[in-house]
Amino acid sequence: MRSTRPLIAAGAAVALALSLPTSASAASDPPTPKQWSDQVAMPYSLTVDGHRVLVADGAMGMIGQLQPDGSIEPIITGAEGTTSVATRGKTMAYTTSLEQGEEAPPLESGLTLQNPRGTTYVDLHAYEYANNPDQGNTYGFVDSCLGDAGTNAGITDAHAYTVVPYGGDWLVADAGANVVWRVTDAGDISVFTLFPPVPVEVTEDVLPMFGVDENGQPVLPDCVVGSTFNAEPVPTGITVGSGGVVYVTTLPGFPGMVTGAGQLWRIDRNGGEPDAIASGLAGPTSVAMAGNGAVYVAQLFGGGVAKVSTSGEQLGFIPLPNALAVSTASNGTLWAATAAATDEQGNPTGPGTIVSVSKGKVKVNGHVLR
Repeated sequence: MRSTRPLIAAGAAVALALSLPTSASAASDPPTPKQWSDQVAMPYSLTVDGHRVLVADGAMGMIGQLQPDGSIEPIITGAEGTTSVATRGKTMAYTTSLEQGEEAPPLESGLTLQNPRGTTYVDLHAYEYANNPDQGNTYGFVDSCLGDAGTNAGITDAHAYTVVPYGGDWLVADAGANVVWRVTDAGDISVFTLFPPVPVEVTEDVLPMFGVDENGQPVLPDCVVGSTFNAEPVPTGITVGSGGVVYVTTLPGFPGMVTGAGQLWRIDRNGGEPDAIASGLAGPTSVAMAGNGAVYVAQLFGGGVAKVSTSGEQLGFIPLPNALAVSTASNGTLWAATAAATDEQGNPTGPGTIVSVSKGKVKVNGHVLR
């Protein structure tokens, strides 16, 4: 998977031309999001613990807590490349991936578990490099005039993106390894589920994404149009529903990240084969389960947050450009975060934000528990 921040910049311009299936939006008539903070840059993850709202800001290398005045109180600093935060009792878990460039896999990637008894670091990078569960997948062009050119098996690449508690363990969606890991408090790792490649049709609009010459013409031959490109699935968001059923979003990788090929998957309790229940999502990066059984999906390139049922039926849409993270409170409040706005070159043009969506009064607890 390409490193996350360049991915956001690269996809934003192309995403302007995309149209998402939001036919249920008019019927849903959701409340207008209320902005609480603009003191974040890349808030990859939100976690709601009671009335506490925690945020993992990858640009700041910080785990922080939203305060009633909109400021962010740091809890953990120096967490370079942090991508998510979760809690279970007195344990705080967060993921980090140390990037080394736009196209190269991260140098380090892991899960940190911190509680009053101490701190444990689980090296997911080392486990991926020793096992590489998706090496049996085939990515790249299939059934094209290029033959076997441009195809490859799954490479070693770990990019821990989201962690959630799962019973007495933790689940980690790994956007590089293309799996969900199951991790114990003792640091034991196993594969919870492995995702298959995501087929993307190479249309005339998609063809130039593979490169153009000095005259602006596609570098690949026209005979590629109509073929299939197997993109890496790139799991991002993860949430747990009733009965231990797990829901995961996949981005997916190039060129699917900018063609609306994102999906929502269901995995039965204790893992196994994933089942795609919704498609047509544009850059889904986060997912959260509501108390009424609905699922909210943040779409980075889709202009907002989609609301779907656990069977994949569209239930509504909340406009929120650059939506990057979602989380839900027990009282039904939806919390969401947006990425800092950028131009086509990836230069910041505005801050990230944290917002709430609720029909009632929303309370924020600023007391920090360390």
